[in-house]
Amino acid sequence: MITIQGLNKHYGSIPALRNIDLSFQDGTVYGIVGENGAGKTTLFRCIAGLEPCTGEIVSDLTPLKNHLGLLLTEPFFFAKITGLEYLRLSCNARGIANHKIEERNIFDLPLNQYASTYSTGMKKKLALTAILLQENQYFILDEPFNGVDIQSNIIITRIILELKKLRKTVLISSHIFSTLKETCDQIFVLKEGVLVKSVSKEKFDLLEAEMKDVSVGNKIDRLGLK
Repeated sequence: MITIQGLNKHYGSIPALRNIDLSFQDGTVYGIVGENGAGKTTLFRCIAGLEPCTGEIVSDLTPLKNHLGLLLTEPFFFAKITGLEYLRLSCNARGIANHKIEERNIFDLPLNQYASTYSTGMKKKLALTAILLQENQYFILDEPFNGVDIQSNIIITRIILELKKLRKTVLISSHIFSTLKETCDQIFVLKEGVLVKSVSKEKFDLLEAEMKDVSVGNKIDRLGLK
């Protein structure tokens, strides 16, 4: 379980997150949605301890960062490290035996190739594999489906549902609403750094319709396509 109380984050004088109160239970998948710049990634980085912030973030397992797998939108890899070396390094960081890594390469990545030469989707799949092999309790997946092929998206969806069965806590941001509907138990809506809404699964369709209406409105008419 992760509990957040009174979380605030500023970049200079600009507020990025304002008085966020949230609670994430074990065995539950949460979606975080909002327009670009709403604060989703900043929230994830604060939870992971990558950004200084004010407020309180408490977890059942401490320190939180030692039990958290963070998948960034654009994972970073050193220039001269192979995929296999990266996976071994990630396991070593958690004290996890890294045997049979090649057998657990479910995305069929070229593990003997430098990770920096991977495509965008391959990098994301490598980073996801790494945090899964670490046997974390908490997972933050920032846009896990972007830039990834359809077949791998199906696998990622199944992985998320399996993590739920294993009583893990999973946080996801995605601009692909169908993936959130398929995986999430609850969705939180951020707007300009403020938590404006919490939506349970039975109301996901209403939220999707509302988001489409707000996003599109009369913008297509204003474009004046001919």
